[in-house]
Formats: sequence, C-alpha cells, structure tokens
Amino acid sequence: MRIAVLDLAGHPLPLLEGLSRSGELIISWLSPALPEGVFRWYDVEQNGEELPNLNTFDGVVISGSDHGVYDATPWNRLVRIFLLDCRRAGKPIFGICFGHQMMADTFGGHAENAKIGVSVGARAFQFSESSQDAHVWHKDQVTIVPPRARITANAPYCPVGALEYDFPATSVQFHPEYSEYQLCEIVRRSRDVFLSSAQADGAIESFAQTDVKPDLMAQETAAFFRKYLS
Repeated sequence: MRIAVLDLAGHPLPLLEGLSRSGELIISWLSPALPEGVFRWYDVEQNGEELPNLNTFDGVVISGSDHGVYDATPWNRLVRIFLLDCRRAGKPIFGICFGHQMMADTFGGHAENAKIGVSVGARAFQFSESSQDAHVWHKDQVTIVPPRARITANAPYCPVGALEYDFPATSVQFHPEYSEYQLCEIVRRSRDVFLSSAQADGAIESFAQTDVKPDLMAQETAAFFRKYLS
C-alpha cells in the first residue's frame, strides 16, 4: 500500500530549526496504525518537489499549509488538477486543515478567510457519537459544503470540522498529526512573529484545558485507506 504525503507547508528557518516537518509528522502519526503502508513524502512547498504521477501511489494525504486556497502559489492549480485526477482514478484522499479546505474548494464547495480570524490551540469537535479534543491552527474555513459531501464533525466555532465524500475522500479541519509539544513549541516561537501575545497565550492555555489523544484519528484514517486499498 503506497501512500503519498503531499507536504504543502512552509518551514521558516531559523524560527523552526530542529522541529519536524509536516510530512514527517503525518508519517509518524499514521504509520503505526498502518504498518503495511509504504509512505513517500513529497516536499512540494518548501523544496518545490513535483507532484507524484498517479501510477506511483495508491492513496494520498494532503497536508496543512500556511497558504489559503485563494493564494497564487506555484502549485495551487497543479494540486487542484491532481485532486480531480485522483477522484477520477478512485485514489483515496485524506486531507488535513488546508488539505480539507482545498479538497472542498476543488470538489464544488468553497473555503475562505473565517470571520472569527485565527484559531490556534486545542478545541473540542463533536462527532456523531462522541466529542474529541484536537489541535488547530487555521485562519480559513470551509463555508460551502461540496455537493454530496456530508459533515462528520463540527465545533461551535467551526461548522464544517470534517467531511466525507461519496467517493474515496475524507478530510478534517484540525491537525491530528501534531503533538502538544510540537504545536506548543511552534506557538511559543511564533509569539510576536505570526501570532500576537494574546493569541499565543490563549493557545497555550487551551492545551491545559483539553486532552488531545496522541493517536487521534490514526486508526480511523488507516481503516479508511484499508477500505479502498485492501
């Protein structure tokens, strides 16, 4: 089972020196639950790596990003074409944060800058039968759900917290791949750089008020890929 991990997140140095990259975090989070997976990290944003050819992978994970779906990045149009090609080929797609937004925006919905501004820290999301805490960092949200997609999780501040499509695709607005240490360290280093002091303090305070599982959604995501690839 070959899983491509598209890393669309920047990693500014020296600010984030010594911290793992998004693609690395995704593989570390998912691989224990999917030991049969052979993961390949594509460093698209930071190092300009080309997107994979469809015949080189079986399923794909689309990472978060510091960009929005509306930004004219060198890879924006290419990722949209890639997603449509994956849908036509029946390749299972799992999206995280920006990946969630880009999938919705490409498949007939819409994502945009959220009126509430930046959300960072830990938040509770309501699933069909339970509430689960999760790490978040985003300024955009899905505001129009694509046709024939259904909402599978939500939060008071985020009505479209997760989506499931009528083809092999699912996505989440939160970051299951981030540990509290990783996100807390990024927040700490981003104080007065990407975040105000108030935003950073609020994020750190939220960690103490929540309990995010280190393997959040890992088993469910592994089951998603097995459903279509076993």
